[in-house]
Amino acid sequence: MSQILRAALVIARRDFSAVIFSKTFILFLLGPLFPVVIGMAFGGLGEKITTESLRPTVGLAMAADDAARMEHAHDMLAARVGAANLPRLQRAPPSDPRSLLTRPDTRFIAIVSGTIDKPVLTGKAGDLAMLEGDINLLASAAVAGEQLPHVRVAKQLVTASAGAEAQSRLLTGRAAQVLIFLLTMLLAGMVLSNLVEEKTNKVIEILAAAVPIDSVFLGKLIAMLGMSFVGIAFWGAGVVFGVRIFAGPDIAPPTPAVGWPIFLLLGGIYFTMAYALLGSLFLGIGAQAATVREVQTLNMPVTMAQMGVFFFATYAVDHMGSAPEIAAILFPFSSPFAMIARAAQDAALWPHIVAIIWQAIWVAAIIRLGVGLFRRHVLKSGQGSSRKLFRRRSAPAS
Repeated sequence: MSQILRAALVIARRDFSAVIFSKTFILFLLGPLFPVVIGMAFGGLGEKITTESLRPTVGLAMAADDAARMEHAHDMLAARVGAANLPRLQRAPPSDPRSLLTRPDTRFIAIVSGTIDKPVLTGKAGDLAMLEGDINLLASAAVAGEQLPHVRVAKQLVTASAGAEAQSRLLTGRAAQVLIFLLTMLLAGMVLSNLVEEKTNKVIEILAAAVPIDSVFLGKLIAMLGMSFVGIAFWGAGVVFGVRIFAGPDIAPPTPAVGWPIFLLLGGIYFTMAYALLGSLFLGIGAQAATVREVQTLNMPVTMAQMGVFFFATYAVDHMGSAPEIAAILFPFSSPFAMIARAAQDAALWPHIVAIIWQAIWVAAIIRLGVGLFRRHVLKSGQGSSRKLFRRRSAPAS
């Protein structure tokens, strides 16, 4: 066993150095940060544009005095509830509302005609259902005019709200689930890419002739896992820096139930478990394929199945203690995602100890399965002295 681990570390150091010190690795690190930085820089502008574009525009085909009173009522209510919560009002030429709505140059989704005492709203059924309450409110405010009472609400602050805190922790758990899933799918796939490249160049057969096949398998898994943590550290620092610059130093995500230090530690452990499970499957599957097309064909079912598992885990996060959550925790491929969400909502640590042990058992089993698939491929593809040397090195010691 010690010989296998030493050889695995040699393979891992070789692969890790080849990836980290390559010219394209810096582009790989910077690539995911570009959309994040752009999103932070233009997020406020995009939100404003989206808010403005989503507000429906209602035409006022009313007498000038009534239209002015409706606009004044809109301004009063917008100051109290926010303009984004009200439809936009725009004067329309006094005409038949039906003909106005059928004109190709119109931008109104509904037309208000009649008087403020008896307004008539014309539009499609769905639009009428959406706008009826708003137009009733605006017309009532227009009738009241300056006599519309303005009752001020007294504010009473509390230091904590159990409901708000639970909702915040739920959002933290969901965000952690999505992050671990995306990182796992992105980075575990690099194991497969590396394997395809070395299979094409016949490097795998050479390595298998030099060291035990178990060491080749474990070495590649460890190397890509180490590279993943380098990328995660770089991206995490970049995101924190971007939040400080664009969002301000006072912006902080909701604190998980177990606290940030333990939560981040558990996040690293659960990412490692998810990565080892998926990466082992990718290596085992990739070893069976002879061409890149076959690799892509075999990889697709695993990727789609993992997405289904992830969606199952996201469903379970809303049902803590229920049968779906227990099933998500017990199923090895969804367990890391379900447990990181639990860490955000529940301060108990003993379930994580049990879950990590359970996941480690499955990681060992999946790695063993992957090594078996890997060995079968190399035995089949090895040629001449390489095959003989591989069999001699892979044979158990007497």
